[in-house]
Amino acid sequence: MQRLFLSFAALSGFLSVSLGAFAAHGLKHAISPESFAIWQTGVQYQMYHALALLAVSLLYHRSHASKTLKLSGLAFILGSFLFSGSLYALALGAPTMFGIITPLGGLSFLAGWLALFIRAVRR
Repeated sequence: MQRLFLSFAALSGFLSVSLGAFAAHGLKHAISPESFAIWQTGVQYQMYHALALLAVSLLYHRSHASKTLKLSGLAFILGSFLFSGSLYALALGAPTMFGIITPLGGLSFLAGWLALFIRAVRR
């Protein structure tokens, strides 16, 4: 599990930087300012949670397979797909019904942070 978390953290960080650069240099003039702002929000949250997942990976390695850390890491991964992925799709013109997915990603992020908090309190 620790390898999965570390791998996804690295990949997510890479994608966040790549997608941010793509937007700044190639996409900025091809989409509306509102869509560009939506894209940037997806990039920011993906990077925040790539770093959070990196921390979870390091803690998981030291915590002997903690269930709360496992939940936290999986929630951050799911949240990245749902939250950032839906924002990227919306920015590129996906139907507005994709907006239903975004709050599910946000809830997943919150679940990840709550699980991390529970782990910290229990220690």
